[in-house]
Amino acid sequence: MQKTQVTIKHIAQALNISISTVSRALQNHPRIGLRTKEKVFEMAQKLNYVPNPAAILLKKNKTYTIGVVLPHLQEEFFSQAITAIEDVISAENYNVVVSQSRDKLERENRAIKSFISSRVDGVIASISAETTQYYQFRELEKYGIPIVFFDRAPKDVAVNKVRGNIADAAFEVIDFLAKKGIKKVAILNGPASLEISDERLMGYWGAMKKFNLPIIQNYIKSTDLSKEDTTKKMIELLNGDELPEAVFCFNDYVALYAMQACKQKGLVPNKDIMFVSFANLPITTYLDNPPLASVEQFAYQMGEKAAQLLLKIIHAEKETLDPEDIVVNTKLIIH
Repeated sequence: MQKTQVTIKHIAQALNISISTVSRALQNHPRIGLRTKEKVFEMAQKLNYVPNPAAILLKKNKTYTIGVVLPHLQEEFFSQAITAIEDVISAENYNVVVSQSRDKLERENRAIKSFISSRVDGVIASISAETTQYYQFRELEKYGIPIVFFDRAPKDVAVNKVRGNIADAAFEVIDFLAKKGIKKVAILNGPASLEISDERLMGYWGAMKKFNLPIIQNYIKSTDLSKEDTTKKMIELLNGDELPEAVFCFNDYVALYAMQACKQKGLVPNKDIMFVSFANLPITTYLDNPPLASVEQFAYQMGEKAAQLLLKIIHAEKETLDPEDIVVNTKLIIH
């Protein structure tokens, strides 16, 4: 049989004083005398009174909970970022609730609605591959819930975000290939809806033009980042009139999918066709023929800065602050 939870009403009845007096005494209010406080605390201990945290948080209009929505926890980049977010948030006595969009807009929208109904104090997000608009995140603003984006942010919107210097990194990748004498470079990019896809393409174009490398339209492919679509686009490259010498991939997962497609066609990745990418996953070092190079994006640092920025906004005395755009420097790692 479930016991009835002891409330301040029970304490008040036992001492024959008002509920408000008990409430103030438990909060050590200066208007309540020392003797009364002692009686209240003694009775609370005797009755095994436990404060209701939900009621306390409701009164403070805070839940001390942060919502995080990101594409895939299985991707090491995002798992490292989550570790950093939890380290920063938990140090400030906040809890973290994580939701995966799995690169689906519908799942992302559901996560946002859940965060609103749970009245989280803030949200950190890395948008899905299907996200093309910012409207769904506007709902958070209506409820006064601040949001910070990391890595993947909406296009053409002034928002708080933490990102890598992607265009510069992409330029450095092509520079690296050019210095190795590689001229024909294809790109397997991400969805056009993502700002970081545009930045990769900008860096690619800029470097290809600077080093007088041929920009071949059929060498430029966009994928939805899935294994199926990446394989399809890589096979299109392999079935073209002329094979590229190298393929610049959106991330290491795209590179792995593309390399598998090469094997299906009887080609040896990073011998017959070279690969470079983003993320620098440790797993690639265990491959027989790993990508030539990968851009380290420092996911932990990115998650750390995103969490710090969100806490800064939550604790700010002003209701609105100008959006911040924090850039984390990347590093090209040669394998």
